[in-house]
Amino acid sequence: MARAADRPLRADAQRNRDKILAAAVRVFTEEGLDAHFERIAKEAGVGSGTLYRNFPTREALIEAAYRNEVARLCDAVPGLLATLPPDEALRAWTRRFIDYATAKLGMAEALRAVVAAGANPYGESREMIQAALSSLLEAGTTAGVFRSDIRPTDMFAALAGVALTSARPEQRGQAERLLDLTVDGLKHLVPRTPER
Repeated sequence: MARAADRPLRADAQRNRDKILAAAVRVFTEEGLDAHFERIAKEAGVGSGTLYRNFPTREALIEAAYRNEVARLCDAVPGLLATLPPDEALRAWTRRFIDYATAKLGMAEALRAVVAAGANPYGESREMIQAALSSLLEAGTTAGVFRSDIRPTDMFAALAGVALTSARPEQRGQAERLLDLTVDGLKHLVPRTPER
């Protein structure tokens, strides 16, 4: 017999959960660890009881919000590859990565509190992001637009560097330029024919 926690949520319950997680990211990013559950519930358009039923502790909400951000980032890859050429899909995804990094930076204090309480909100996030990058890079290599010598770990390191130096909202222009530079550096260049 399936436990209640193992059963899929009803559509309306899933929508409420998604709204709570999105609101939690916004509020924890703005207010840090001092964010009130009541404000998160109001931002999500749900009652406090709905919030507490889904997330009985602050740590559970913070961890779920962070993991949801990682999942949303990684789950975007198939849709991007289905609608855009590989280089444009990667570029669009890198913008989402910076959005994720900005939210993570804003939630840093809250995430540290979760880690201090003994949880690991980062478990599997690196592997998920590298798998997403692997799909994007493979599509570009197969299409002949990306170099074949760049690994997902290389791209992750480059994106992490951009995020470390330019993830604050006021640095978005610099982040965009660095992302352009990074994606352009992946492109497979046709050797120029020497002039005679």
